[in-house]
Order: sequence, then C-alpha cells, then structure tokens
Amino acid sequence: MGYRTLLRDHRGLLAIAFLAMFSSSLGQSFFIGLFQAPISERLGFSAGQFGSAYALVTLVAGFAMLRVGPVIDWVAPRRFACVVLLTLLGGLLLLTLSPWWGLGLLGLGLVRLCGQGMLTHLGNTLAGREFVELRGRALGLVGMGIMLGETALPPLMAALLVWLGWRELWWLFALVLAGLWVPLLLRGPWPQAPGSRPARGQRREGPSPFRERRFWLLLPLLMTLPVTMTGLFIYQARMTEDLGSTLSVYALALTGMGIAKLPGALLGGRWVDRLGPVRLARLYLLPYAVALGMAIAWGGHLGVWVLMVGGGLAMGAQEPIATSLLVRLWGAEHLGTVRSTLSAAMVFSTGIAPALLGVVLDLGADFRVVLTGMLAMLVAGWLLAQEVLASREAREA
Repeated sequence: MGYRTLLRDHRGLLAIAFLAMFSSSLGQSFFIGLFQAPISERLGFSAGQFGSAYALVTLVAGFAMLRVGPVIDWVAPRRFACVVLLTLLGGLLLLTLSPWWGLGLLGLGLVRLCGQGMLTHLGNTLAGREFVELRGRALGLVGMGIMLGETALPPLMAALLVWLGWRELWWLFALVLAGLWVPLLLRGPWPQAPGSRPARGQRREGPSPFRERRFWLLLPLLMTLPVTMTGLFIYQARMTEDLGSTLSVYALALTGMGIAKLPGALLGGRWVDRLGPVRLARLYLLPYAVALGMAIAWGGHLGVWVLMVGGGLAMGAQEPIATSLLVRLWGAEHLGTVRSTLSAAMVFSTGIAPALLGVVLDLGADFRVVLTGMLAMLVAGWLLAQEVLASREAREA
C-alpha cells in the first residue's frame, strides 16, 4: 500500500493532522518574524528587547509543553484540539488587542505554545499513534502541512499587507482557519481517548524520558538539525559574508530548501515503512553532513546552495523517522509523553544555541569554523545514538 491507498482510506484523519500542522504556522518563528516590527511597536519594545522577550516566552512555552503535552495520552483528541484552538484564539486576541504590554506578551506566549508547540504535537501524535503499518507515510504527509505554511504564507502575507494592517491580517488568517476547523471538529473521524486519566494524587504510569539514559543518548542526534539550522537562519548575513556569497543567493537557496523538504518527507516516510526507523535514523543526516563538508571546503554561492538543500532534505525526513523511532522505543501509548519531552528539549536548545553561537562569532570566529563545529556536533550525536539504535528494544518490531 502506498500514498494513494492511504489518502483514499484515511483522508479524514489525515486532514485533521495535516490541518493541525498547517495551523501551527500561526505560532512558528517564520510567521511571527514577518510581523516583528509592528508587534515590537505595539508592545513598546526595541528590536533587542523583542528578541529577549521572544526567547523568554519560548523557553516558558517549552516548560509548559512538559506539563500539558502528555495529556494527549489520555484526553480525547477532539477535546484536546478544542482546548488548544480556543487558547490559541485567546492568545491572538491578547496580542492584537491588549492595551498593556504584559498581556500582549502573554498572548505571544500562548500563540507560541499552542501554535508551534501543541498543534504540531497534536498532528504528529495523531499520525504516529493511529497509523501502524503506514506510519512513516502518514507522518510524511501530515508534515507537509508545515511545509505548505512555510512556502505559501510569507509571500501571501507580504502581498496582503499592501491592503491590510498586521492585526487585520492575523484576524483574517484566524477566521480562515476557523472555517477549516469547524467542519472537522463537528463531523471529523476523531479517534477515541487512547487511555484513562490518572486518578488525583496517583503517579502516572509510563516513561520518564529525562530519567532514562537512552533518551539522553538519542537526544543529540535528534537535536542536531533544529539547533544548527536555527543558527544558520539567524546568522544568515554573517554566513553569506564569510562564505563569499550574498543574501540574495541565500534567499533563493532558502526556496530550494523548502522544495527539498517535499521529497525528503515523502521518501523518508516511504523508507521508514520499508526499512524501519532504526536503519533510517542512522542515515537521514547524511545529506546534511555532506552539505556541511562541501560548504566548508568550497564556500561561495554553491556552498550556500548545498547547505540549504542538504538541510531541507534532512529536515523533511526527520519527523517521520524521529516519531516512528520514539514509537519503536517507548510504544505508541506513551507517544504524547515522549514527544512533548523531546519538543521541550528542542525548544530549550534552539533558544539557547543562538546566544552561544553569537558569542563565538563576536570573538571573531570565521563561519567556516562554526560549520566545522556543527559537523562535529552531528558526528558526535550520531556516535552517541549508536548504542540506543543497536539495542534489542530498537531492533524488535
């Protein structure tokens, strides 16, 4: 069975998960970044103050993920989605309407938590838990919801800003999303609650990933891509200057990265189903490793292009592989708990890494040195993960 069979037999559930991933665009950095200047002006922040506040609310959202993410293991997905969407709407209204910067900042935090955090958590968990035989393909398909947002929304928002203010544009996007969600919430094929809620005062059964050695050994491998790509996005000007390229070439290469995500997701999902997540976990970062090596050796326009395209291929494949691997190691019944822990760890690391990278660059390091450090991080993460990937639990179907 392939993608055509999957879409024919499960299009309703796939539509729910896909829409959750697309709706997460409202809280993603690429979307909020489009409106950084007017949001900063409304909150009364300078660019630097906004950056610090954004990092703060992102870290708080990461801690909140640890607390609220696991509830999807026992709460009915429809109810979970309703609460997340209503909270997201509340955050949007606070951000766009509040006259006080404190409430506006709270709204930004809720948008980040429910957008980038909980909606991606909902989409990936539904696809990873409800599909067994075609789990990889399902995860690949729903992951394209984020790709659609990253590709289509920036030029669309830029065009609409000619006629609408940023607040009206956010309200319009929220209205469009509401029109898509209401029919699915009323008539969609929502699965039942996967488990029972722990009694008050009773310790919840299930894994505690932060207390398990295998989670810490696997974490560097899964965090390498988001951490390093965040650094490339934030310090794009310095990267292009040190590599002998230009920002216009980088902008085109960024489009190439978005296009490369599509075959990465579709082929990654297909290969997960055929070869298994353990084997793919050993291989999927290879295009990015090769791209880092070529960028270090060659630099120039070609170095920027291969870096973005190699990163795009790996980024498209990561989610189907990572979520399938978590299911293999901890079981589908605990996927919400483990995924929320992984998401929180990624939020923390991507919030701190740019600051550390900025210190390295301020000390005068050439960006080729930074890329070499990223390649070393990738190799180290791959080596650490081998013990987990070779374990009996990982090899068992």
